[in-house]
Amino acid sequence: MVPSASRPLARLLGRAAALLIVLGLFTGFLVAAAMTGKLDADPHAMLAAHLNALLGAFWMLGVAWSLPRLRLEAPTLPCLVWLTIVPNFANWLITAVKAFIRVAGVAASNDPKNNAIFGALTVLVVLPSLAGASIWLWGFRGSDDPE
Repeated sequence: MVPSASRPLARLLGRAAALLIVLGLFTGFLVAAAMTGKLDADPHAMLAAHLNALLGAFWMLGVAWSLPRLRLEAPTLPCLVWLTIVPNFANWLITAVKAFIRVAGVAASNDPKNNAIFGALTVLVVLPSLAGASIWLWGFRGSDDPE
């Protein structure tokens, strides 16, 4: 991979990370409101949404930093970028939503709301995150820096 070819994608990831940090910090206000009873939401799930945003942003920054160092074909890079952006935003949003509807969403059950969250997390967070992280790891193969 030519490092200069990864610059627009790294910028996209950086911009997305900055936005997700802002969203995560604003979610902190919702955490405080839920913890003090001013907002009818599960405070632990809201805290998880807050942390998902911050940690997801750091993951995106790590991918952005490493793009010029990866051994991936040019068409694979946008795929990696979107497999990093989409699940991190989805993780923040779905976790915030589940705080309001008060379901765990970590396994299928008899509750349709829980199952909707479980399905959304599986399709929009878990599977793309595994794919993106696997591609990212694959990009580090080899013994020397491609620069």
